[in-house]
Amino acid sequence: MLVISEAEIKKAITMDEVMKAVEVALVEYSERRTVTPVRTAISTSQTEGTALFMPSLVESAAGLGMKFVSVFPKNKDKTIYGVMILSDVESGEPLALMESSSLTVLRTGAASGLATKYLAKEDAKVLGVIGTGSQSRGLIEAILHVRPSVSEIRLFNRTKKKASVLAEELMSRYQGIEIVIADTADQAVRGADIIVTATTSEKPVFSAESVMEGAHINGVGSFKPSMQEIPTEVITDAAKVVVESKEAALEECGDLINPIQAGLFQEDALYGELGEIINGMKAGREADGEITVFKSVGLAAMDVVVAKAIYDKALELGIGQRVQL
Repeated sequence: MLVISEAEIKKAITMDEVMKAVEVALVEYSERRTVTPVRTAISTSQTEGTALFMPSLVESAAGLGMKFVSVFPKNKDKTIYGVMILSDVESGEPLALMESSSLTVLRTGAASGLATKYLAKEDAKVLGVIGTGSQSRGLIEAILHVRPSVSEIRLFNRTKKKASVLAEELMSRYQGIEIVIADTADQAVRGADIIVTATTSEKPVFSAESVMEGAHINGVGSFKPSMQEIPTEVITDAAKVVVESKEAALEECGDLINPIQAGLFQEDALYGELGEIINGMKAGREADGEITVFKSVGLAAMDVVVAKAIYDKALELGIGQRVQL
């Protein structure tokens, strides 16, 4: 079995390669060619942490495995830990054990990058980001990959120091893009063509009034019914609300569950799954004035396909540590 570290994952695969793998996974899922149960979430009441167990089989991409991720917001240094185990689809033999928080950052970013590719305006200039933790890095990288027209990134975090750390990273990496630290979430959102939320908030993190016509929103942070980052009015007024998995979103996503329970949004008002747009079954953005929403909760099918791509590249490059169990 090959053990692959965080540093080796970053060395093995590019965002472009991750996006291609995620594209395959989303299409396979929406065409019902995967076995992907809704993940099991176990909460720890004392520390307000959540342990997530996410198995999947995507036979066409030789992806079989399970990802374990723990999300503990009260951790000071690192809020997300986890491992991914990848197995051979023919024999069931464990092939690889890899660090999964970096895998999660990559595939989460890639999914929102794909949503941005199909749902955001072609000439998007301003990106507003609320929440500047580890997930935001992959999200920004993927969005800039599909929308190189972005010339300004606005960052907001409740802890301004965290926003400053990310701002310094972005300024050193992306010359020619203006990086702004916003004083409020609405300041980051107002006038933004693309909006990203990557928090663990239990109430909306920006106002509906701050969203301009034609904006595209990637809601990433909330993954439990108690969490809601996006205002209900934005969900109800959006031209298209898109998810990775209808089943998972309707069971786990407070951004949708809360408006539905309030009688303000209907399950059948969901426009569709991102895989249905990628494979051409449904249209992406159809008019500049549309407000579009991609609500991501994560999907294990993406994890196993990306993990297989990482494993294959690690073998090709000769990286990773071979161990016997």
